[in-house]
Amino acid sequence: LQDQFDIVERHTQWGLDLMEKYVKFVKERTEIEQSYAKQLRNLVKKHLPKRTAREDPESKFCQYQAFLQVVKELNDFAGQREVVAENLLTRICLELAKYSQELKQERKLHLQEGRRAQQQLENSFKQLENSKRKFERDCREAEKAVLTAEKLDQDINATKADVEKAKQQANLRSHMAEDSKNEYASCLQKFNHNQSQFYFLEMPQIFNKLQEMDERRTQRLKEGYSIFSETEQQVMPIIGKCLEGMKAAADVVDEKNDSQVLIELHKSGFERPGDMDFEDFSQPINRTSSDSSLGTPRGTLDGRLDPRLLGKNKGKRWPFSRKNKLPPPPLSPLNCPPSLSSPSSSAINGPPSPKFTRDPLSYCLNEINKTVKPRIMSFRNLKRGTVITEDFSHLPPEQRRKKLQQKIEERNRELQKEIDQRDALNKMKDVYQKTPQMGDPSSLEPKISETLGNIERLRLEIQKCEAWLADAENRMLSNRPDTVTRYSRHLDHASSLNNNNCSHEKDSPETTHSDESQDALNQPIYTEFDEDFEEDLASPIGTCVALYQFEGSSEGTISMMEGEELSLMEEDKGDGWTRVRRSKGGEGYVPTSYLRVNVN
Repeated sequence: LQDQFDIVERHTQWGLDLMEKYVKFVKERTEIEQSYAKQLRNLVKKHLPKRTAREDPESKFCQYQAFLQVVKELNDFAGQREVVAENLLTRICLELAKYSQELKQERKLHLQEGRRAQQQLENSFKQLENSKRKFERDCREAEKAVLTAEKLDQDINATKADVEKAKQQANLRSHMAEDSKNEYASCLQKFNHNQSQFYFLEMPQIFNKLQEMDERRTQRLKEGYSIFSETEQQVMPIIGKCLEGMKAAADVVDEKNDSQVLIELHKSGFERPGDMDFEDFSQPINRTSSDSSLGTPRGTLDGRLDPRLLGKNKGKRWPFSRKNKLPPPPLSPLNCPPSLSSPSSSAINGPPSPKFTRDPLSYCLNEINKTVKPRIMSFRNLKRGTVITEDFSHLPPEQRRKKLQQKIEERNRELQKEIDQRDALNKMKDVYQKTPQMGDPSSLEPKISETLGNIERLRLEIQKCEAWLADAENRMLSNRPDTVTRYSRHLDHASSLNNNNCSHEKDSPETTHSDESQDALNQPIYTEFDEDFEEDLASPIGTCVALYQFEGSSEGTISMMEGEELSLMEEDKGDGWTRVRRSKGGEGYVPTSYLRVNVN
């Protein structure tokens, strides 16, 4: 194509336009991928839970866990779409756009060289044409001058001077024609040389450069086409893993397990209600009551309750235990109103039977309301919502036990963290004492004191929660059917106490059991300390010196002054406390880290 310079120029320009068109195509594809990934991210963010897994009870169901896994896998899938968009943008759009600019500059240089060669050839051709026309003109004038001289030479009338002048003019024209001929020959030779250089050397080199440039552009565009598919293939394994993760999440779903989880989450621990007794309204109701009718309603003759009636009444209370489990009404009115009789007569003859103005059931309900008067607020709570208490007593027994166990585990983790921090601070303090240039040991005292206070507070909370947990487990055991007889015996004992002293108010069996549990809660927290104090005084096993002052504000602890010498009664058993005895009297527990111990 040595003579098709314009064709080559247009073809190279078309190739650059194609590359720019492909770059634009990939850029639009990148924008689509980015938009798709962004929409997927928003979708994932919309459906991910706002609460943590520990706070969300739905996270315990495997079907919900599978849904979250699918959402997370989709989030990873969106990440791969972002990777595709990023690779296409960097490896194709940016690189090809930069390479296209370089090719444009290179093409411009090659075209300038071609045009310069063409211009030189055209200039040489114009010189050749000018010299040719001059040679032709000089030849005609020289021939004309020769003819004129010959004519004058044959003319007899012409003077000798005219003939000589004509001959001189002819010779001059002949010399000019000869010069023009030589110039023409030189221009012709130069043009032929330039033309040969143009077609056989300069233009082939330029065309080769343009061809090489265009082939490099084509090769780079080919690589761009390959990268377009390779970028997608590179993420296919990860996308396949995401899809496999979704399939695995679907396979994990177990409907039986979810049903069991639902049971465990919402199991209240209450027993099923008993059968309702048939109430025969066809028999006339005796509205008069004997002296023992109030004390033994529909029970046995000796004042004891029939266990069947206990189960029946318990079953009637069961529907009200959904939100707030209210204290069950007493099965027999054990309260003795002081206004009905004097204390002496009540102690001797027992409580007199009230005179019924209504049916016995209404009277019993009134007596129940009087008995549970301190807890009337719980009826209002049924309308206003559940009041959350620290010991989770607002929950059913089973749920309360789980909550307390969870709280104890959390406090144990916090306690372990504080203990580790205390040990680290003590080690740091020892290092500071050995090498004072590293730091001041006294600067760690506030942090150590704060850590010890946190440890003591957490231990108190753990012991309190353990006491609540024991109470909750006792309540669950007491609610089982095999404890009905035990409750009956408890009622018998309560009835006998009531007959001896009517001034003491008694509640229903469950209320009485709650009072006993409350008494257990009011006992000292440091029960192990009390057991130790009940033992006989033992001889000291060593001595110790108080490194710091300690205020024994908690029960079971003892105060000490800095530098005070104490008797070592019991070493630290791993809980961070040591039992000591003061010289002035008094024995208790102090933090082990506050002592320098010398064991005999």
